[in-house]
This record gives sequence, C-alpha cells and structure tokens, in this order.
Amino acid sequence: MDTKLTLYFDREVINKAKAFAAANNISLSRLTEFLYHNITSGHYKILEELPVADWVNLIAEGEP
Repeated sequence: MDTKLTLYFDREVINKAKAFAAANNISLSRLTEFLYHNITSGHYKILEELPVADWVNLIAEGEP
C-alpha cells in the first residue's frame, strides 16, 4: 500500500533526480522507494558500510 511522504531536498538535487528518473523511465517516487528499499534491506550498522554505486557518489558530490 502506498503512503504519502513529504520530503524537502535542495532544488538542484531534486532537478537532477527528476532528470535521472525520467531518463530511466521511472517516477521520482519509485526511484526514491527503490533507493530506500535497498538501503534498509541490508545489514548495515553504519552509513559508511552501504554499498554505493559510483553514480550515487557523483550525484552526492554535485557532479553531472
């Protein structure tokens, strides 16, 4: 069952995420759900243990 969630992000991050989602034919909501699902499905004790793909690191650093 889907539930509404309101989040606040930097405008540039949102614009990049929307473009990424559109390029991959997925809604921003589903992309966010996918990322949260992957983060919470593992057995990670600290954030640094998360396996993060290179593209996520680039987005986090503000790279195109």
